[in-house]
Amino acid sequence: MRIDLHTHSTASDGTDTPAELVANAAARGLDVVALTDHDTVAGHAAARAALPAGLTLVTGAELSCRIAGTGLHMLAYLFDPEEPAFARERALLRDDRVPRAQGMVAKLRELGVPITWEQVAAIAGDGAVGRPHVATAMVDLGVVPTVSDAFTAQWLANDGRAYVDKHELDPFEALRLIKGAGGVAVVAHPAAVKRGACVPESALGELAAAGLDGIEVDHMDHDAPTRARLRSLAAEAGLLTTGSSDYHGSHKTCELGEYTTDPEIYGEIVRRATGAFPVPGAGG
Repeated sequence: MRIDLHTHSTASDGTDTPAELVANAAARGLDVVALTDHDTVAGHAAARAALPAGLTLVTGAELSCRIAGTGLHMLAYLFDPEEPAFARERALLRDDRVPRAQGMVAKLRELGVPITWEQVAAIAGDGAVGRPHVATAMVDLGVVPTVSDAFTAQWLANDGRAYVDKHELDPFEALRLIKGAGGVAVVAHPAAVKRGACVPESALGELAAAGLDGIEVDHMDHDAPTRARLRSLAAEAGLLTTGSSDYHGSHKTCELGEYTTDPEIYGEIVRRATGAFPVPGAGG
């Protein structure tokens, strides 16, 4: 089995619609794909409706968290999307994205970039607006050559000149909400240093003691020594280890299935979940 547990669609900051994403996942030979848009489940229904035969959909979301001043992303899998407490918090995270993006636009304009909110909003469409949409506008204006080039200290990186803080969850509260909705929690790309400061590895141990299920080890932003170190840490803390592409369509160079999760680990994630079940494709 080929299992990719971290992808994004146009419901957040990917470039594939949910229907396109599941079709592309099947074309890439995946057996299981998780749709984990940022702070939203808006793409799940369309992905489920278009799910090809032979492909299983894992519903999920990637949550914005912060601990000790450092950002952390937490993947939540197979939770009940209707559970009230968790649904309210996702709405808060999602609603904060518009004023945050507007703040980045204002900062960029102060720096001489002729960007407009209307331009960014048009790029985001119905998706949860985020930095990649602002970065895409910068590419369209010729300010930077690629989306990745916008994520520097000069522009949109954490603490960059045009960076704006956002509403973020305490990860221990995120764990409580995910578990309360019957979900499984995995920290995404915990050592992706190219994105900025990473949480100390001691914090991962504390989160494990509080109920964290796993960490994403096999990821494009982790080199081989980092993956080996994270596997050792996971073994010591009793955490599951996952692998995934973090696919965003044309916003990133990674491909669906570039990194995958061991079928036994996937089976354990499904076993632990009580909020939802994986959706088998019926040729939709």
